[in-house]
Formats: sequence, structure tokens, C-alpha cells
Amino acid sequence: QVQLVESGGGLVQAGGSLRLSCAASGSFFSINGMSWYRQAPGKLRELVARITSGGSTNYADSMKGRFTISRDNAKNTVYLQMNSLKPEDTAVYYCRAVADSRMYWGQGTQVTVSS
Repeated sequence: QVQLVESGGGLVQAGGSLRLSCAASGSFFSINGMSWYRQAPGKLRELVARITSGGSTNYADSMKGRFTISRDNAKNTVYLQMNSLKPEDTAVYYCRAVADSRMYWGQGTQVTVSS
């Protein structure tokens, strides 16, 4: 079983930055892919970015150049650096991890960008 705990969300003005963290804990052999998703009110959950255990990354088109995903395998932690935030980035951000071929989700952290 894996527990994912996100942190770092909050309220920021447009143009500002936030750094989200997601730490994995529990009993597992290895964590493979780690990802960030987000869900705005009334919208479907969407992929923000993902990173493999080897460090390969993918981003949703609207986040390219503004968001950076990274991970510290020794700490079982994934990060999301978000710059140049826009009001439309307001959402609950969720961490997802695949560990031992099973998928786990965090509880989410709220990001609110004011105009």
C-alpha cells in the first residue's frame, strides 16, 4: 500500500509561482511513473505532467514552458514547479503514482490564482 501526500498549494496572484510536492510512503518495492493531474470545478480531471523513474517527462501543451516536473527517487517525492500562473490554472492538483504495477492517488491540494 502507498500513501501520497501533496503539499504546497495555496493562493497566488496571476504571474506568480508555486511549487507542489508529493511524497510517497508505505510498503512498496518501486515507484515507476509519477504524474500531476488537475481538476477545475465543473471540468474533467486532466493530465498536467508526468515523469518516469528515469526522468523522462511529458507535459500537457498548455503547461509547456511554464511548469516543470521533477522527482527525487531517494525521497520518493515528485515536484511541480509552476511559474507564470494564470487564473485558468486554478484547480485541485492531484499526484498520481504507479507503484508495483498499481495506481495510487493523493488527496489533492488546492491552487487558486487570482487575477
